[in-house]
Amino acid sequence: MISRRALLIGGLGGLGAFAAAGGTGYALVENDVLPGRVRLAEALGRCGDVPAPPAASTAVRRIAWRSARRRTDVTATVVLPAATTSLRGLPVAVALHGSGGDGASAVRSLALDRYLPDAVAHGGVPPFAIVAVDGGPDTYWHARADGDDPLGMIVDELLPRLRGQGARTGRIGAIGWSMGGYGALVLARRLGASRTAAVVASSPALFASYEDARRTNARSFDGAADFARNDVFHSLDALKGVPIRVDCGTSDPFAPMVRKLRGRIHPEGSMGGGCHDGGFWRPRLPAQLAFLGHHLAGT
Repeated sequence: MISRRALLIGGLGGLGAFAAAGGTGYALVENDVLPGRVRLAEALGRCGDVPAPPAASTAVRRIAWRSARRRTDVTATVVLPAATTSLRGLPVAVALHGSGGDGASAVRSLALDRYLPDAVAHGGVPPFAIVAVDGGPDTYWHARADGDDPLGMIVDELLPRLRGQGARTGRIGAIGWSMGGYGALVLARRLGASRTAAVVASSPALFASYEDARRTNARSFDGAADFARNDVFHSLDALKGVPIRVDCGTSDPFAPMVRKLRGRIHPEGSMGGGCHDGGFWRPRLPAQLAFLGHHLAGT
């Protein structure tokens, strides 16, 4: 009789032939030799379902401008902690989206407009605002050879605009997912401990080499030198003194590199069962927002 595991593997589009060869294909996928680890994890039930968001919600605001740093139109989606229309007096956490997304899609897909007010109203989290901004679909949140500079846009354009509306931006928080998780670490490296209250990197897209990055996304870096300049592992000292939380699913393709990072900087957070998706990210939002909110309260 064919086991459930063999049946599932056989249905994974291209992996069935390997499964027939004594399970060798399954072992290779498990050890990241073959592509398809996430699809296999999904079939074996290792990826959690995306939970329904909390019932509490708040309206979002948008700030749009022509960005000199990014050379394009940019929109920031502002999530307030309660039914208020003002940023005045609130500390800020900048939210950095993943590859292929934008600020609005991060708010929508992760239901940040529901998790934040719920954390403040029912989780005892000090109020703060989340501002999710457009960084480009595959800039990986660093200055690019074509002149696109999403990090410069945050520092030189977004934060002054928020400060002009009364927000407290002397020390900020940052949270990001996948490409944005990597970007949150790069932003903290640029600002340093004096301007960074706390950082959350959720399943950060970390690569072992430029070749590894290029295989995953050919547009992630401009070349080997660009990768080296922006490799967070080569500049971990710049993160000293910054409270950091890093979470990642054990079935996430970035799990090996995230384990390496966690072993180097010993952040809060954990490796847990799950994949590179909302089924892993949403359940961790309450704890991540509490981490940001309590650190921001002291700014």
